Amino acid sequence: MQLSRGLLTEATSKGLLNEAQADALWQFLAERGQDTPSFRFTHILYYLGGLIAIGAMTLFITLGWERFGGLWILSIALAYAIAGLLLTEFFQNRHLAIPAGLTAAFVVALAPLAIYGLQMALGWWPEGHPYREYHTRIDWRWMMMELATLAVGALMLMRYRLPFLIMPVAVTLWYMSMDLTPFLFHDADGDWTKRKLVSLWFGLFMIVVAFWVDIRTRHEKDYAFWIYLFGVLAFWCGLSSMRSDSEINKFIYMCINLLMIVVGAILSRRVFAVFGGLGIAGYLGHLAYSVFKDSLVFPFALTLIGLAVIFIGIVWQRHEEALTARMRAMLPSPLQELIARGH
Repeated sequence: MQLSRGLLTEATSKGLLNEAQADALWQFLAERGQDTPSFRFTHILYYLGGLIAIGAMTLFITLGWERFGGLWILSIALAYAIAGLLLTEFFQNRHLAIPAGLTAAFVVALAPLAIYGLQMALGWWPEGHPYREYHTRIDWRWMMMELATLAVGALMLMRYRLPFLIMPVAVTLWYMSMDLTPFLFHDADGDWTKRKLVSLWFGLFMIVVAFWVDIRTRHEKDYAFWIYLFGVLAFWCGLSSMRSDSEINKFIYMCINLLMIVVGAILSRRVFAVFGGLGIAGYLGHLAYSVFKDSLVFPFALTLIGLAVIFIGIVWQRHEEALTARMRAMLPSPLQELIARGH
C-alpha cells in the first residue's frame, strides 16, 4: 500500500495519530522521499531532461558527426564528460541525488563515443560503420566500446554511490549479450542459434549478479533494479526466440515463465512477473491457435483454470502471513531481510 497524506488524515480521524504526529510523520516521509524516484512533477522533469541529454549523445547522434573526424569526436566527448562530472559534483554537494545520478549516467554514456573517436583518430576503425549503428546493429567491433563503458561505470560507482549509474552499465551488458556471439565465434553474420543461447545464459548471469547486488545492498538504495531489468530482458528474449516442435519443451517454457512470476512475487521485482506473464500468454495463445484450434471445450477449460487461480489467490490472502512466516523462517537471514524490505 502506498502511504499518502490522505491515509494519515484518515488515521488521525480514527484516533490512531494526533495532528502533530501526523504532520511530523508526513514531513519526515516527504524529506526521505526527495531522493526516491516517484511519479511527481519534479522527478518527471529531472528524468525527462536527463534522458534527453543522454539520448542526444547516444541514440540521436547523426551521420553528420562523421564529418568531424575522430579527434574532434573524442574532444567533444571528453569536454561533455568533464562538464557532466562538474555538474555531478555540484548536485552531489547540494544533496540532489536524482540530478546527480542523471549527470553521472550521462558521463558513462559518453564512453563509447569517446572510444569510437579515439579508434577513428588512430585509424583503427573500418569505413562504413558509423557510431549511430552502435545502438542498432549487432557487431563484435563494439566490444572495445562496451568494455570501456563498463570500466568507466565501475569507476563512477566507486566515486558516486548513485543507483541510476547502474542504468548505462546494465544497458551495456545487454548490448554485450548480443555482441558476444560474433566476438567469441568469429562469425560476422552470426549464427542465430548461438546468439539465442548466449543471450539466455548471459541474461541468467546478469540476474544472478543482480540478486547478489540486491543481497549486498539490501540496507541501502536499490542498485539492482536496472541489472534485473536488462538481465531478465536478455534471458527472456533468448528463451522465447528458441523454436521447438516439441509440446513438452513448450510446456517447460510455460513452467519457466510461471517460475519467473513466483520469483518476482518473492523478490518484489515486477519485471519477472511482467515477462513471465507475457510468456504464459504466448503459450496459451499457442494452445488456442495450434493445439486446440478446433476444440469447443478449450475456452471453457481455460476459464475454469482462470477462476481456480483466483480462488487460490483468495485462499493465499487469508493465510498469507502464516504461510510466508513459515517459508521465510527456512531462508538465510540476508534473504529474509531482502524479502522483508521488498514487502
